Amino acid sequence: DAYLTGHPTHRLPNNASFAFKGIEGESISLNLDPKGVAASTGSACSSASHEASHVLRALGLPTQLCHSSLRLTLGNDNTQQDVDYVLSILPDIVSRLRAISPLY
Repeated sequence: DAYLTGHPTHRLPNNASFAFKGIEGESISLNLDPKGVAASTGSACSSASHEASHVLRALGLPTQLCHSSLRLTLGNDNTQQDVDYVLSILPDIVSRLRAISPLY
């Protein structure tokens, strides 16, 4: 129930977008923030909007999954340790949010 959005290989090398069934992407982002991880929801093209991302919709995602999206972008200062850290905390955040989600 976790999906990589977009093409698996034809994508920017520093950008990953995911959708997590049953959870609002904003909730995931809010749980990552106090752990020092900056994340966004939707697509960069629609970051100021509360509407479902037209980019994610064009990729064929249903509206509910569009609202479940999380976008992570690496910068020049990020390290493999940063990626490993996110991978170590994200599953617990997703599990906790799904446990309280009326949508999951």
